[in-house]
Amino acid sequence: MHAFHDSHKLKYRTPFGAVATGTKVELWLDVVQPTPGINCFVRVWEGGQAALLPMTCESWGEPARFKATLTAPEEGCLLWYSFVIQSLDGKRLYYGNNADNLGGVGQMYESSPKSYQITVYRPNTTPDWYKNGIAYQIFPDRFFRGEDWLDRQHNAQKPDSWKGPRQVLQRDWNDTPFYCRNEKGEITRWATFGGTLEGVREKLGYLKSLGVTVLYLNPIFEATSNHKYDTADYLRVDPALGDEEGFKALAAEAREQGIRIILDGVFSHTGADSRYFNRLGNYDTVGACQGEESPYYKWYRFHQFPDSYECWWGVTDLPNVEELEPSFQEFIHGGEDSVIRHWLKLGASGWRLDVADELPDEFIRGIRKAMMETDPDSVLLGEVWEDASNKESYGRLREYFLGEELQSTMNYPFRAAATDFMLGRLDAQGLCARLMALKENYPPENFYGAFNVIGSHDRERILTTLGEAPAADSLSEQQRELYRLPADRYDLARRRLKMLSLIQFTMPGVPCIYYGDEAGAQGYADPFNRGTYPWGREDGELMAHYRMVTALRQQYPVLSSGEYLPAACGANVYSCLRSDGNTAIRVLVNRSADHSEKVELPMEGASARELLTGRELVPGENGRLTVTLEPLSGVVILYSE
Repeated sequence: MHAFHDSHKLKYRTPFGAVATGTKVELWLDVVQPTPGINCFVRVWEGGQAALLPMTCESWGEPARFKATLTAPEEGCLLWYSFVIQSLDGKRLYYGNNADNLGGVGQMYESSPKSYQITVYRPNTTPDWYKNGIAYQIFPDRFFRGEDWLDRQHNAQKPDSWKGPRQVLQRDWNDTPFYCRNEKGEITRWATFGGTLEGVREKLGYLKSLGVTVLYLNPIFEATSNHKYDTADYLRVDPALGDEEGFKALAAEAREQGIRIILDGVFSHTGADSRYFNRLGNYDTVGACQGEESPYYKWYRFHQFPDSYECWWGVTDLPNVEELEPSFQEFIHGGEDSVIRHWLKLGASGWRLDVADELPDEFIRGIRKAMMETDPDSVLLGEVWEDASNKESYGRLREYFLGEELQSTMNYPFRAAATDFMLGRLDAQGLCARLMALKENYPPENFYGAFNVIGSHDRERILTTLGEAPAADSLSEQQRELYRLPADRYDLARRRLKMLSLIQFTMPGVPCIYYGDEAGAQGYADPFNRGTYPWGREDGELMAHYRMVTALRQQYPVLSSGEYLPAACGANVYSCLRSDGNTAIRVLVNRSADHSEKVELPMEGASARELLTGRELVPGENGRLTVTLEPLSGVVILYSE
């Protein structure tokens, strides 16, 4: 006796994937070669409570079909289910999720089956300007020196009385970034390059020409470091980057050109050298380190005042905050001129929450509420590295996607799977399974709003990865600083990036370009992945490719909002079909660098045209298309009636 269930097929689970609260869900189980008198049950888990629901036999044959209907709760949650098959003699077999927990076809178990997931969410929306957008991530110090950059550097100079690390300007824009450290590994100088918000404003024309509609800025607020994740003042633009009026001008002009700005909010910790903590006494405020009379004292968790305190990952420059302290919540999102509301009123259209895993759900809900009250068309994006629908952190199952928190997360699972596919570490079937798992687990608004990254400030440059550069730990820091791919490896990496970005720009979610990736930037992880944009030294071939994929996505809305069905055509060829009832587009990518692949496809319309070359495709006598994919190549087929 054997059972079968496929959570991706409506024949076995209706409706597909995540469901709104109160939805009725039909579950079907096929039992092959059933023994007379068997009973089948669905075992449902929710919040640690289990229930065994009897299934009714809808047809007895080969196979026998059993059905159960469950109703999703009225509150957002995760439901988990598996099947129990009980014989007349009391013996039990089980059917559950597959060993990889990816949904779809499961497997038989003798005991303790893995469960399938159903995400139950409160209906909510993600704004269309975001879901249908093309994003671009910028490290402001490293993008472009505006006309004001020398004045900004002068304004940012610290007084002679300043304690602690200072900033040092790297005047050569084409130099590589570095850290100045003492013998203890502590940073003694923060290297900067002089990029400014005015520089971003001056390059809005370039961004628009690239098809960018969403601009994600790494932190812009006053901080000691160059990366600015050690916030010193949430209500002040870092003087090296600009000022409040400059931000307003940037946001206004960007909006005029169809570009919205998302700011990076770092709320799980502040800088130790900040007006709130004020460990070094550089600020004129009574900081937490000055004693209990400080209005900020309750924001932090001291073990032994003032030198021992809880900090982010043990970094003493980054003291953790108590996010649920009422005065901190009032300051960040509660008050009328709280941090969240203040910058939205000045022109921001969204926030990205740094290390969302370390922010309590109640705190995230408060931020979302403040955003909806201030600008209902704004978007809340979170940094989450795993499947955000079932993420656990600090012993809690997170509630990001249950309807009251995040509208989007950085889609690192996509990045990991797609990169592994291009590097031959995962075949096409494995890639499709991982992408289907996200489609199944994420509510539609979250899946179509996923922030699809390839490069980021937290990963080495994608060309360095795709060129299979030597392992970072096998090189000294100086070797990592100087390393550039040899010509043949660079060419391979570039070809791979073209195909990887083709996948990125033709699947649901918001594709994001990390500044300079489109121009050929290379570099190992921090600080080398945070080099300057190579103005005047761009890779023209890559630039042309990125302009092509952004134009493709903008010309065909089905690539943003259409149904998505991925499929493997052998080990090396990824395929997906995008359709919306009016338009159908099929994308094929051959990741092999050495072999051509021939794929036979059904005709999805009366005619077919390959969009990248413009040539018409003619079906064979069997009515099917035969497409030959050269090594590391892709095709995009538009079907017409």
